[in-house]
Amino acid sequence: MNVTGWGFDVHRFGGQPPVLLAGVVADAERGLEATSDGDVVAHAVADAVLGAASLGDLGDFFPSSDPMWTDADSMALLGTVQAAAAGVGLVVEHLDVTIIAERVRVAPIKDRIRAA
Repeated sequence: MNVTGWGFDVHRFGGQPPVLLAGVVADAERGLEATSDGDVVAHAVADAVLGAASLGDLGDFFPSSDPMWTDADSMALLGTVQAAAAGVGLVVEHLDVTIIAERVRVAPIKDRIRAA
């Protein structure tokens, strides 16, 4: 069975640096407002995987109201999501990520993001 998940995430600038994209430092000077580290790529992929597996969304797994997730490593959260999806038989075969950023340069780090 083939399924498709779709994820989207956005955060405002203003939190503690750095801006991370798939665990890669994209901007060492600025940060994003978020409960976790605010990694929008990890969050969007996690939401897509959870949706495809019919497991809810990122907020169901890691509610922002729980201080346990303050400053959490979003790539580690994504690993937890992947394991949960595998637990219900979902195997991620392909994914595509579109990053829309006006103030962060993605081109210089896109290969590192892809590898992550």
